[in-house]
Amino acid sequence: MNFFDRLHDRIRTVDSVVSVGLDPDLSRIPDHLREHDLPRWAFNRRIIDATHEHAAVYKPNAAFYEDSDGWRALRETIAYAHGKNVPVLLDAKRADIGNTTRQYAQLLETADAITVNPYMGRDSLQPFLADEESGVFILCRTSNPGGADLQDLELETGEPLYERVAALADLWNENDNVGLVVGATKPQELEELREQVPDLPFLVPGIGAQGGDAEAAVEFGLANGVGLVNSSRGIIFAGEDSEAQSASDSRAAEPRDDGEQFANASGQAAKRLKKRLNQYRD
Repeated sequence: MNFFDRLHDRIRTVDSVVSVGLDPDLSRIPDHLREHDLPRWAFNRRIIDATHEHAAVYKPNAAFYEDSDGWRALRETIAYAHGKNVPVLLDAKRADIGNTTRQYAQLLETADAITVNPYMGRDSLQPFLADEESGVFILCRTSNPGGADLQDLELETGEPLYERVAALADLWNENDNVGLVVGATKPQELEELREQVPDLPFLVPGIGAQGGDAEAAVEFGLANGVGLVNSSRGIIFAGEDSEAQSASDSRAAEPRDDGEQFANASGQAAKRLKKRLNQYRD
């Protein structure tokens, strides 16, 4: 089975389209974990233990691992997620030409899927597209405000650049392994892209901290029931909000002081997001 077949089975197993972003910002990891040999791995393991029953996929962002200890932590994280039967989508946004892009594609020997940048054209993505078993999510319409600087540019055909990217991705999907990254902050564009490429699964960021539209993310993000809605900070750092609330509420019961409240909070946040998204699933 290719990645999207496996993802389909995972979604059915856990009844969830939640992608949990594993972005272990060292400045926000609990103090007691920073004493570990690999603090990011220690943090991720606890997040995975708390959230795996609600996660369709884990999405570590490579930016948080790009040093020697970070890559070690990432390898441990991926192996542990696989041990919980959860696929891993590496948010790396890679692409280049020649030997460089072939090197980048070797990341798929460890992860199950990857995000890529289409700006350099098909040859920069070919080694990823040729991997029939892995998933390739092509950046199309991102949720950051600055994405409009290029993505909204109107071509001679009258279409914006991001629509051309979607059309090309559809053409490049010869191995049924291509999806699109489409943000949740502009629901109308989500709907229009779904009409344009009805069979490509979307990875939809922007839910949570960026205030994206959860209903639109589900209604238009899924293709034949397959797609992902991502939350990173809203899940893995949910404990920061719960600790602040507990401290401000003089009537609150004394919290359990075992250093693991952050993981408990992340599990509850993942469960809530799953329930929220499932309201809109068929």
